[in-house]
Amino acid sequence: MSAVPLDRATVVVVGAGPAGLTAATELAGRLAGRGTVLVLDRERTAGGIPRHSDHTGYGMRDLRRVLRGPAYARALLARAEAAGVVVETSATVTGWAGERALEITAPTGRRVVTGDAVVLATGARERARAARVIPGDRPDGVLTTGQLQNLVHLHHRPVGTRAVVVGAELVSYSAVMTLREAGCRTVAMVTEHERAEAYAAFRLAGRLALRAPVLHRSRVVAIEGRGRVTGVVVEDAHGARRTVPCDLVVTTGDWIPDHELVRSGGIELDRGTRGPLVDAGLRTSGPGVFAVGNLLHPVDTADVAALDGRHAATAVLDWLDAGVAPAAAPPGVRLRVDAPLRWVAPQVVDPTGPAPARGRLLLWTDAWVDRPVVEVVQDGQVVERRRLWWPAAPGRVFRVPSTVLAGVRPDGGDVTLRLG
Repeated sequence: MSAVPLDRATVVVVGAGPAGLTAATELAGRLAGRGTVLVLDRERTAGGIPRHSDHTGYGMRDLRRVLRGPAYARALLARAEAAGVVVETSATVTGWAGERALEITAPTGRRVVTGDAVVLATGARERARAARVIPGDRPDGVLTTGQLQNLVHLHHRPVGTRAVVVGAELVSYSAVMTLREAGCRTVAMVTEHERAEAYAAFRLAGRLALRAPVLHRSRVVAIEGRGRVTGVVVEDAHGARRTVPCDLVVTTGDWIPDHELVRSGGIELDRGTRGPLVDAGLRTSGPGVFAVGNLLHPVDTADVAALDGRHAATAVLDWLDAGVAPAAAPPGVRLRVDAPLRWVAPQVVDPTGPAPARGRLLLWTDAWVDRPVVEVVQDGQVVERRRLWWPAAPGRVFRVPSTVLAGVRPDGGDVTLRLG
């Protein structure tokens, strides 16, 4: 952080997680001293969720090495600072004071920070118990994965002895590993799907090494306990119920973007992701406002979010050079999805323009499809039909090569993606 808080920067990045720090690093390097890049974050320490996700698996795609979460966060921050990025923590962006002008509350006081461009990298969060509308008592001992990891890895607090994890996706197994480190046994993972949503390697590790039993086609219908959780009531697909004794419940997954700044700024939202609508360059409908990471696709891995930040740099620099803004939304052909697909990102593409980040469309499905066939439909005609050799699975991003859009006409109507 600079000695004097900045009131203006060439690019202001909101959020110091993997996407925000990587975007800032890339921009600072490519600006080569021709401007200032400022990152604002409400937390006291930069790095985002990996700061308190103390297990391995981070950095494979972006840094080309495998790190534990805290080491990954430190590496991204070090790279940003080495590139000349100004990182200001404990700085909460509370709203907008005009076009690309942000209202900031920090220990130094309140102020307005203006940028020639703004990159939103505010990420996503898991829905807490109240938002999931799980009935029952209201005892202590109900946490999200983030709250659990914060208590265990940052504050070294005991959390319980027997836990039920709601969900069986990638983040759910991250919670199980954290529970194991805290000396808390996972007595059950509960998922409404016919199998755990995480990759097969995690399911195998969970069964053999972590010894976390999975209750498939089931859901938690009540939490019991007065002062502290004493158990959960689990209902299976046939309506049979049983009580699982526990003193901790961890609700995992069910992500929602931290989109408050998007909404308050009048930026167009996508109904599927509930994040901002963007094109392949990650431009939003706000002039000079871009969005990256899990604000756009809740939720993908940290390294994919980081690569979003790197990808957005080209469009940000184009804006700084030309100042060309979309009229109301990014220009191009609008992408939509049919069930069981829930959303696609990006939502606007120019078939003749640059490809999305990593040449991939990111989609979310609510049902398992083991050998999916992706159909691309425009103006009532199937313009592409392609079989993919990896499953579309709930609880994790389904990646589709953007080349499936090769037959889309730029002057045609909306495009619908569906599983044939």
